[in-house]
Amino acid sequence: MRVGIGYDAHRLTGGRPLVLGGVEIPFELGLEGWSDADVVVHAVIDALLGATALGDIGTHFPPNDPAYEGISSIILLDRIGNLLKEQGWRISNIDATIVAERPRIHPFVDQMRQNISHTLSIAKSQVGVKATTSEGLGFAGRAEGIAAYSVALVEEA
Repeated sequence: MRVGIGYDAHRLTGGRPLVLGGVEIPFELGLEGWSDADVVVHAVIDALLGATALGDIGTHFPPNDPAYEGISSIILLDRIGNLLKEQGWRISNIDATIVAERPRIHPFVDQMRQNISHTLSIAKSQVGVKATTSEGLGFAGRAEGIAAYSVALVEEA
């Protein structure tokens, strides 16, 4: 068994949809980034890659590569899930925490869990997603951006 941790953060900006865990959330701001800037999925990807010592998200999907401009991070997660299977790994569980002052995330958590579990072909019960605020502290607390942390446990298949 091996454990990996992932982290991602993006600045909030106008003119973009807010996508978290593969869910488009109604909000006046979105996350700035080359892909859809889904910090939840990016953190999950890095946790999985860290657990398996297969690099990081930037190694597999380089920033500024035209192939990934505006791409859904769920597509990237699918590719990493397939890579893990090819390398002989099975995902035991994933847990993610979103840090955002607003919008309210809780109503969308179940769909995020469903999206991640479906994409990785694991049970929804193997995916945890939670949200918290930072009590007004730091960039997330000032509503300048959103961050996500994730851990993943994998086993040799």
